[in-house]
Amino acid sequence: MTSKDYYKTLGVEKGATTAEIKKAYKKLAKKYHPDINKDESAQEKFKEINEAASVLGNEEKRKQYDQFGSDAFRNGGNGQDFSGFDFSNFDGGFGGFEDIFDAFFGGSRGRRQTQRKGSDLRYDMEITLEEAAFGVQKTIHVEKRNKCDVCKGSGGEEVESCSTCHGTGYIRTVKRTPFGAFQSTGPCTECSGTGKVVKKPCKKCHGEGFVVSEKKIKVDIPKGVDEGMRLRIAEEGDFGPRGTIPGDLYIFIHVKEHEFFVRDGEDINVEIPISFTQAVFGDTIEIPTLSGKAKLKIPPGTQSGTIFRMRGKGIESMRGYGHGDQNVSVIVDVPKKLDKKQKETLKEYQSLIGEHAKPQKSLFKKIFG
Repeated sequence: MTSKDYYKTLGVEKGATTAEIKKAYKKLAKKYHPDINKDESAQEKFKEINEAASVLGNEEKRKQYDQFGSDAFRNGGNGQDFSGFDFSNFDGGFGGFEDIFDAFFGGSRGRRQTQRKGSDLRYDMEITLEEAAFGVQKTIHVEKRNKCDVCKGSGGEEVESCSTCHGTGYIRTVKRTPFGAFQSTGPCTECSGTGKVVKKPCKKCHGEGFVVSEKKIKVDIPKGVDEGMRLRIAEEGDFGPRGTIPGDLYIFIHVKEHEFFVRDGEDINVEIPISFTQAVFGDTIEIPTLSGKAKLKIPPGTQSGTIFRMRGKGIESMRGYGHGDQNVSVIVDVPKKLDKKQKETLKEYQSLIGEHAKPQKSLFKKIFG
C-alpha cells in the first residue's frame, strides 16, 4: 500500500514547526468540516487532514512517521486505523473539530472548568470635570440579586451533597474517537453544577439562594478618569444560582460638560478675555484653574488668540506620571460702546499710528506687491 504524504495533505514543508502545522490544520479543518462544506468529497478530505494532524501534531508519532511512513499507523502497526470513520458525527457538529484540535496539539479543552458566575451589571455614573481630575468617592444604590442572608446562598434550610456528581458539581464523560478516548467535564445536570441538592427550600428566597434588594456600594473614582471609561467592581453584580459567585459591576463614566474648561486628554483648554489696553501694554492677570486661581503674565503687544501654556495645571495621569497642562487662549475684548471722549482719543491714536491702523493694507501689499 502506498504511504500517504501527511505533509502534503496539510500543505506544509517536512521541517514545519508545530505552530505551522497547527495553523494549516485549523484552516483546512474549518474549510472541509462536513457541517459547513456540503460537497460530497468534503467528508473524505476532512478525514484525511485529521489523520495527518493526529500524527504530525504528536512529536513521538511524527518521528515514527518520518522513519516508517503512514504504514506505521494502520492496523498491526503502532497507531490506529482511520478508515470508515464518519467525522461529520464527531461530537454532533463543528464543536467536535475544536475538541480534536486541542487533543492533537496538547490542549486542555476537555479538562478546563470555568467557575460559574452570576450576571454582570452596568451602572452609568455622571461626574463633574473636577471630580474626574482629582478623583472622588461616590455611594450608589443598586437594586440587584443579593445573597440570601438566611440560607447564605445555599437555597435551603436542609442541603445535602449531590449523589450524581458526589458534590463536585461536574460529571465526566468519555468520548471514543479514532484517535483514542477523550474525557470531557461538564456541569452536573442533577444539581445544575452546584454540587448540592436542596431537600428543604429556604423560606425567604424559596430555594433560589438570592433575594432582589437594594444595596449601597461605595465606588472610588480614581484621578484622571475620562468620558466613556469603565470601572470594574468585582463580585458586585447579580448573585447567581446556588453555589455560584456574583458577577461583576461595571461603572461607566460620563463627565459633565464644564462651563469654562474643555478637556483634551490630560490637558485643559480655556479662553480668557483681556482688554485692548492689556494686550497693548501687557499685564499680570488672574485666571481660573481646576485647582483654584493662578497668575498669568501677558506680555506687551499680545495678539488676540495667543495661547499660553501653564505647565502642570492640567489633569494628573492615571498612569501615575505627571500632569497635563492648561492652555490659555487670550481673546482681546473689543469695546462695543464708547462715550464721546473715548472715541476722540481712539481717533487721535488712529491718526498717530498711520498705516498700522489698517494692517490689512500691509497684507495686500505682500500678496499683490
